[in-house]
Amino acid sequence: MERFDFIKKKLGFGCMRLPMIGNEVDIEQTKQMVDYFIDHGFNYFDTAHGYISGKSELALRECLTSRYPRGSYVLTDKLTTSYFNKEEQIRPLFEEQLKACGVDYFDFYLMHAQNSQNFQKYKKCRAYETAFELKEEGKIKHVGISFHDKADSLDQILTEYPDIEIVQIQFNYLDYESASVESRKVYEVCEKHDKPVLVMEPVKGGNLVKLPMEAQKILDDLHGGSNASYAIRFAASFKNICVVLSGMSTLEQMKDNVSYMMDFQPLDEEEMSAVKQVCDVFQGMNMIPCTACRYCIEESSCPKKILIPDMFSNYNTKKTFGDWNADYYYNSVLTLNNGKASECIKCGKCERVCPQHLPIRNLLVQVAQQFE
Repeated sequence: MERFDFIKKKLGFGCMRLPMIGNEVDIEQTKQMVDYFIDHGFNYFDTAHGYISGKSELALRECLTSRYPRGSYVLTDKLTTSYFNKEEQIRPLFEEQLKACGVDYFDFYLMHAQNSQNFQKYKKCRAYETAFELKEEGKIKHVGISFHDKADSLDQILTEYPDIEIVQIQFNYLDYESASVESRKVYEVCEKHDKPVLVMEPVKGGNLVKLPMEAQKILDDLHGGSNASYAIRFAASFKNICVVLSGMSTLEQMKDNVSYMMDFQPLDEEEMSAVKQVCDVFQGMNMIPCTACRYCIEESSCPKKILIPDMFSNYNTKKTFGDWNADYYYNSVLTLNNGKASECIKCGKCERVCPQHLPIRNLLVQVAQQFE
């Protein structure tokens, strides 16, 4: 969009799912991915303090900011609720983030994962006011929010803080008419307030890449690009969207995304019809719409140490493909050193931080019935 014309092209590098070697970021492959991304004319990078247990910011310093001049990339970071409880903690955290990333300022700084509940905490701690002060000091170029809630909640936030410049939302073809995520309605609130949009989860945590057989046939019949290409191009097809983030975790994924976003073309009528048919397939399968953001693990500290997103992914694999390996994985990997689904004590900590507003406690009952 003209307002942010320093952003080159409509694909952003989301750094929540970087390539890993064990528990550490694969630095060499990440460097290759950063180089490929920039060499092909892209420049938008997105991170947060808690991504990959604090390793994302450090990886960007090693792979991006120490290797390229500051004006050659756009860097977004976020203020995450789990890292502060009062106003006095925000500036030291912010300075720590600058140091971790190896920069003197952030191009965008977002109030992270805003919803009706934690918005009240951000207000009480003057988080928005602090961010605007940091903007005045030149340490932030643009202040925005990332958002996980209903459209009415976003309308309230943008009404109370009209100086917010940009909004990051979950937006993909499966959630477009979702009653829980409300992608379309949330996008329309952004339009109402004239706020450019950043898109997260365009492939819904990978769910729109590994498709059920019936859905896969629909896209195969187009004789076109990859599954990811249809999902990312769907999101980028809307006029008010300036960047679609992809959480790329291999160089191959990077090359695929770059191939169709170099000279981006919106979905045509036939392609748009096909993704709607894919939605119909998913809706008939009773899948758990988890995106594996891992907030339920990293921010809620499950007292029984249940690997919730891994269990949901395993459940979906079993439902989609009837894979016997899913049973082995549940009993021999997921629950080997962690809690079983049936051990959930229903404290609700996970549900309070879930961006998808999933009834996790009830869903774990389904998982237990499937595997135990």
